[in-house]
Amino acid sequence: MIYLLGGSGYVGAAYQALFTRRGLPFRNLRRADLDYADRARLTDLLRREKPAFLINAAGYTGKPNVDACELHKSECLMGNAVLPGTIALACADAGVPWGHVSSGCIYSGRRADGAGFTETDTPNFTFRTNHCSFYSGTKALGEEVLAGAPAVYIWRLRIPFNQVDSARNYLSKLMRYASLLDAENSISQLDEFVAATLACWEKRIPFGTYNVTNPGHVTTREVVGLIKKTGVSTKDFKFFTDEAEFMRTAAKTPRSNCVMDSRKLAATGIKLTEVHEAVERDLRRWVKAPA
Repeated sequence: MIYLLGGSGYVGAAYQALFTRRGLPFRNLRRADLDYADRARLTDLLRREKPAFLINAAGYTGKPNVDACELHKSECLMGNAVLPGTIALACADAGVPWGHVSSGCIYSGRRADGAGFTETDTPNFTFRTNHCSFYSGTKALGEEVLAGAPAVYIWRLRIPFNQVDSARNYLSKLMRYASLLDAENSISQLDEFVAATLACWEKRIPFGTYNVTNPGHVTTREVVGLIKKTGVSTKDFKFFTDEAEFMRTAAKTPRSNCVMDSRKLAATGIKLTEVHEAVERDLRRWVKAPA
């Protein structure tokens, strides 16, 4: 039995779909059923029911985007920094191994040598190192809280997308925004992400931190080119002149744009599709949202 926290969210729903598709027994532990932010109550439940594994997909991302986190800082801090620590203590007390959905948004740009950031690189888009968004700051704190915790995977997700039109889907967002910022990023195909993270447990690879992004990197203009190439949208996409214009006219907080190195995960035998190939594949099987 796998326990899932945050099952109602965008990533959590993808986990539920994966478990259901594969016929894996799981329990979507809802806050309405049990306040899993309460360490004592969560510990008691885990000790009694002894799930084989727990996945934490809960967190605060802000809707429609991370700008909302600037207005709900308490909720953001609790969901992204305090909650992971609570879960870590409960799982350690109950002897339950688990995995935590973190974020690659704790980085900005590339490494000094031009390569993508690895799991051992110190995050550079945090409260400690840069003028970051509140969301990125709290996600970095969440990883700090888990430093040294036993039997835990930390999975870094970046800008999720798949073939299903959704307000949370990166591809959908590009098609809906009036203007776009051209930036270079590593991104994660959502269904491949959840399958890869589950495979970490199934294959019993070493616990630790893993960048779970599709190999390579892609620019906003490249994705727009694929959107037009596949005919999903023929709109006249407009771009901001630069990041300064974006910040001045459209954003309340800085954005993380970064390139990540996913070779550590690939070395375990868990591989995701090359990023351009994955984006084009999903656009060619695009499922529009109901009118």
